[in-house]
Amino acid sequence: MKRRDFLGRTSKAVALAAVTGGAGLLFHNRPVYTHADIVSKQADFQIESTGDWPQVVLANNEDAVAALRMSLDGIGGIGRFVKKGERVTIKPNVGWDRTPEQAANTNPLLVGEMVSQCFAAGAARVVVTDVTCNEARRCFARSGIREAAEAAGGEVVLPTEDDFVNADLGGELLTEWPTLRPIIECDRLINMPIVKQHSLSGCTIGMKNFYGIIGGRRHRLHQQIDQSIVDLARFCKPTLVVIDASRVLLRNGPQGGSLSDVATPNAVICATDQVAADTRAVEFLNMPAGRIGHFKLAEKSGLGTMDYRAAGYKELV
Repeated sequence: MKRRDFLGRTSKAVALAAVTGGAGLLFHNRPVYTHADIVSKQADFQIESTGDWPQVVLANNEDAVAALRMSLDGIGGIGRFVKKGERVTIKPNVGWDRTPEQAANTNPLLVGEMVSQCFAAGAARVVVTDVTCNEARRCFARSGIREAAEAAGGEVVLPTEDDFVNADLGGELLTEWPTLRPIIECDRLINMPIVKQHSLSGCTIGMKNFYGIIGGRRHRLHQQIDQSIVDLARFCKPTLVVIDASRVLLRNGPQGGSLSDVATPNAVICATDQVAADTRAVEFLNMPAGRIGHFKLAEKSGLGTMDYRAAGYKELV
């Protein structure tokens, strides 16, 4: 892959820390791949489902961090998703050189809180990363995500060529593709999108957020965007979806810019069914879920259900 084929390469990632003792044994249960490897295993980080907890929990609070804590507690608490010694990758939306108020990127307060939650559960390493659309250093800085993640002890990876490994995504459209190492080489994956209108796919929430795990010429995928999104969602199954609806971008997405395009529902969703989560979240955009092509295709592909109430839904105020 040539350097121009990657988006937002601005710095070298920090080398993987050496790990010893019991945590080291746990880490080596998941192999570390070289640049020449073709990874064929799905990035499936789901936990075992249980009827003890709802699959989708929405919490409303003007304090975004409080809303996250409420929602997370309602779905079983961080200890259900992260265990001692595990490596966690958090994938927010950091695509754009925008401020938090413009609602183009995930709320940095939520990202910082999620890093703290993971360490509180005993995580040995927490990485925060994304393949940005604008220049990566500017996106992570202006969004506030780099500062928030690092203040909580997280490791921010601004991807370079060395941070990708070739993965066989096994999709109908997406086959072999350069994929972020921190997505492949972790024990738990937390998807942290923001809710936005999108000019091509109708919306960008959880499943569409996985565009930010791949390098290469991503614009080529826009010609069949719904199938591309589903291919990525089938390959990459997160441990937990945390949807930022503290602010949502109603129009002119995914980049936005005008504060007049932003609404403030003051909500956070935690979910284990990524289709159900997106289906609930799109209601903040006043869009019928049945009109979103990748929702219907994902449900048909067995990735989850659009009937979030049937999946188990709880709302907290």
